Amino acid sequence: MHVVATAGHVDHGKSTLVRALTGRDPDRYAEEKRRGLTIDLGFAWTDLPGAGPVAFVDVPGHERFVPTMLAGVGPVPVAVFVVAADGGWMPQSAEHLAALDALGVRHGVLVVTRADLADPAPARERALAELRTSSLGEVPAVACSAVSGAGLEDVRRVLAGVLAAVPAPDPAAPVRFWVDRSFTVTGAGTVVTGTLSAGSLAVGDELELGDARVHVHVRGLQSLERAAERVEAVARVAVNLRGTDRHDVGRGDALLTPGTHRRSDVLDVRLPRAGHGSEATDATDVPTHVVAHLGSAAVPVRVRPLGRDGDDVLLRLQLATPLPLRVGDRLLLRDPAQHTVLGAGTALDVDPPPLRRRGAATARVADLAGVVGPDFPRELRRRRLLSGRHLRTTGVTPTGRPVAGDWYADPGFWADRGRELRRVVAGFAAANPLQPGPTLEQTRRLLGLPALELVEALVAPPLRVHDGRVVERTSDLPPAVERAVDLVLADLRRDPFAAPDVERLRELRLGRAELAAAVRAGRLERVAEGLVLAPGYRDRAVQALSGAPQPFSVSEARRALGTSRRVAVPLLEALDAAGATARDGDDRRRLTGR
Repeated sequence: MHVVATAGHVDHGKSTLVRALTGRDPDRYAEEKRRGLTIDLGFAWTDLPGAGPVAFVDVPGHERFVPTMLAGVGPVPVAVFVVAADGGWMPQSAEHLAALDALGVRHGVLVVTRADLADPAPARERALAELRTSSLGEVPAVACSAVSGAGLEDVRRVLAGVLAAVPAPDPAAPVRFWVDRSFTVTGAGTVVTGTLSAGSLAVGDELELGDARVHVHVRGLQSLERAAERVEAVARVAVNLRGTDRHDVGRGDALLTPGTHRRSDVLDVRLPRAGHGSEATDATDVPTHVVAHLGSAAVPVRVRPLGRDGDDVLLRLQLATPLPLRVGDRLLLRDPAQHTVLGAGTALDVDPPPLRRRGAATARVADLAGVVGPDFPRELRRRRLLSGRHLRTTGVTPTGRPVAGDWYADPGFWADRGRELRRVVAGFAAANPLQPGPTLEQTRRLLGLPALELVEALVAPPLRVHDGRVVERTSDLPPAVERAVDLVLADLRRDPFAAPDVERLRELRLGRAELAAAVRAGRLERVAEGLVLAPGYRDRAVQALSGAPQPFSVSEARRALGTSRRVAVPLLEALDAAGATARDGDDRRRLTGR
């Protein structure tokens, strides 16, 4: 399907043209039919030879209804620009063209209506000259009379050719479905309509509405009054929603693929220095209060100029209502008091930093200099560290390999964090000589990182993670403790089960903290409180006990081990716990073979 919007001055025959092309009346209200004046969005469709189904969004042309016109045109990629042969170029022709230009609409047809009432050539030449300076550029032009039918076949043929050149949208893209109508159907509930400009919708889909915490489900779909299980862009769609009341959703709201868009009420934009044609506006003269249009939404905005970047001006926009925004979005800025389209600001940052300090605006201009849209490397340089999810919800696609999990880091920042990690570990060791190293959580806080996995990814030799801490070597001990442990191990090499007693430990200045550090470092193994042996003592004990009668008593085990009862009792309990020995009666044990 293709979706086309009309544009042009009031009373130039837009609705009459749509009615002649489709056989359907786009005007829905009795007042519109009585007055012959479109006051709201109208919809009609037909099968166009060479193009297939084509839906028309008919917009009002009166200056009082420009916001309504923008709600209809916003999500639509193709325009039929209408100028009456007996009216020529008019004020709303200029404002509608300025809106299309600001929105970046690049595909269209000029239709000169009422060709039976006046020579269409003057109106055609003037309109083509105006359109040529806009985003539409060179467009085909057709003259017709919707009353007599002359030229209507040419309109169909030319429009079909234009539609054939429109790029197909990505059906797998995230959905941002701008609502232009909402109503209740008896027995079905809430129904909303809009133009699906990208992605696809299917019955059963879960979508976000408004606040990301509000989720709704697609109960049913219709496109061109036909029920469908799935609809792909571009299409006019009616969506039956489950999970919301009609009064909670309306024009300007958006249905979103969950987790794909960032709702923001503050953003930085680039606004070209001038708008279109005679309505050109110096961007430095943008009023403090304007209205921003995006999709079908119209939101009051407070404007703060940041500064100039070449011929463009950079603006900070404070929206009265948050919108689902992405970098690269074009927000049309309009001064309703002057009926003036000021231009379209391209969103450069939808999650900008606050401007609290003197000179912050000037620094912000330097940050954004040259930025025109999504730019992953530059975004990393500015932000230093970002999650892929955050990037994707703001419209920036990450490339390359993440540094950890879904995290991406600027190379310079990542190298600096690696150097800082080594300083943190060294500083901790100096301040805590008996501790093996800072915990991962301590390190994360000291480095100012948002996730533990980033700390683990930074650790590289000679550093390593051991028992949830960042250490330089698992055997690191202060020199004095290292020497004392060496003496203990020398004693144990001579007599493996002659654990040092309290006096020996006092002589070597090995207190509870020093022994705990030696055990953490893997230099000694703890048998019981205050009782340590050399690493591997269990295997040596099992080997020694294999020569004892089975089962054996504590006294027989003591003799086989060549040690005292002070050591033998806790050692046997440790062997029991490890499953190397098992009780056989009240006071005897046997080896289990494990």
